[in-house]
Amino acid sequence: MSEEPSQQPSERAPEQIPGSAAAPISDRAASPASLPAPLPPMPTTEFRIGEEFGTAKRNLPPVRIVLICIAAVAVVVGIYAFKERPKPQGTGSIDFVAAADLPGQNSILAAITVTLRNAGDKLLSIHTITAQLITADDKTFEDEAASAVDFDRYYLGFPALKESSEPPLVPDTKLLPGAEQRGTIIVSFKVTKEAFDQRKSLTVTIQPYDQVRPVVLK
Repeated sequence: MSEEPSQQPSERAPEQIPGSAAAPISDRAASPASLPAPLPPMPTTEFRIGEEFGTAKRNLPPVRIVLICIAAVAVVVGIYAFKERPKPQGTGSIDFVAAADLPGQNSILAAITVTLRNAGDKLLSIHTITAQLITADDKTFEDEAASAVDFDRYYLGFPALKESSEPPLVPDTKLLPGAEQRGTIIVSFKVTKEAFDQRKSLTVTIQPYDQVRPVVLK
């Protein structure tokens, strides 16, 4: 009796769900979620610090205009400073001068009579009084006014000094605005009377309290 050859069980193909196509194994392995597409490269911005902050040549006005502006400002400041500069509070003049030799001392005494006016708008109070002599050979001598208590003694010893004299003009004399005061000061210079008579200039300087500029009488 002949044996029938045994049949090997055939492998069954996996069942497919109707309406769906079987995906390849390789596709199924990478399937869970699709990877995001790469972002496009960001555009690069060129940064030039010279253009960002500028340069003197590009940002400043021309040198000529700058110089003109500086000159204009300087003129305005100069005019303002000239108009607002401190001015003497008083005016006046030297009215009369008498001199006498001091025997054996190569010096003279000078009695100088002056007029002082208060040209300001507040009280003028005298702080110091000095006289300056410039001789013909440009030598300068200065002296402070003598004390009023010595006037009688000077007048007694040198009567020429009393000619055309006025009451002593002394420190702490006060003048109201618009007021005028005449007075005499006595000073001494170490020159001969001849050199004094040939002088180049003689001035009396009165320095008021609380004033920058003195009053100079000529």
